[in-house]
Amino acid sequence: MARVNKNSYVWDFATGSGGLLVAGMNLMLQDAKTSINSPDELRQKENQIKAEQILGIEVLPEIYMLAVLNMILMGDGSSNILQENSLTNFNGKYGYGKENQNFPADVFLLNPPYSAQGNGMIFVEKALNMMHKGYASIIIQDSAGSGKAKEFNQRILQKHTLLASIKMPNDLFIGKSSVQTAIYVFKIGEPHEAKFPVKFIDFQNDGYKRSNRKKAKASSNLQNIDHAEERYEELVDLVKFGSGSLKLFGQNEYVEDTIALEGDKFGADWNFAQHKKIDAKPTLADFKKTVSDYLAWEVAQLLAKEDDKSGK
Repeated sequence: MARVNKNSYVWDFATGSGGLLVAGMNLMLQDAKTSINSPDELRQKENQIKAEQILGIEVLPEIYMLAVLNMILMGDGSSNILQENSLTNFNGKYGYGKENQNFPADVFLLNPPYSAQGNGMIFVEKALNMMHKGYASIIIQDSAGSGKAKEFNQRILQKHTLLASIKMPNDLFIGKSSVQTAIYVFKIGEPHEAKFPVKFIDFQNDGYKRSNRKKAKASSNLQNIDHAEERYEELVDLVKFGSGSLKLFGQNEYVEDTIALEGDKFGADWNFAQHKKIDAKPTLADFKKTVSDYLAWEVAQLLAKEDDKSGK
């Protein structure tokens, strides 16, 4: 969704244990393997990706160490994992290797602390305003898009475009958090236009069944029960290409609609539920059920009258 490739420069302003950066790095390395034939060039590109094209920031020392270890275990990429406050101290420059140069980020990935201002949208505004181009994909508590972060969202839309809003499964973080989350996808550096059709997607059915059995194997806690891999692939295609990619998703799970750029809803109408189309036109099945219910009621009334007569 964030258009990651071998030439991307990816950063995360609330890195945590580094999961999003690892995923981004793996996509970059995979793209390099499929597009570079020369072994020497591939090796050089892989080293560049790990040393120069990934940057993460984590303020908590113990979590920072986890992120560094995680990156090392996953093939490194730990060179520019920085321990500092991304909101107050970070100046946009490399931490190591190119200390005096700005990190040319064109992909922003984020799962912020929801307790931060605007449910975490303060991180989004800071990062996007330090970028000149590219895309951002953030997963955040969906109340950030329905009013809790209006001021941040309004300022973001003045400089950047909201491409898509995705309603995620409510058990996505089962065992860790019970909040409802959404993914917001942005295009950097282009102010949002009033007539721009945002893609709203209901992804509550992502094909996985989750459980929280602590002693069970990871494979038991996450089971593919309904074409999960295909659903995630289709989700990416919907964000990038629109309704022509609809296959597994139903028509009621995908909506294209505009968002407000003024008034009370400005910055507070970013979620699927606020744009879901409700068809109030009765169907043939609705008509048949209504007639059936009415006839059943009539029969019940007649039987009740007969019972009253026989009881007199």
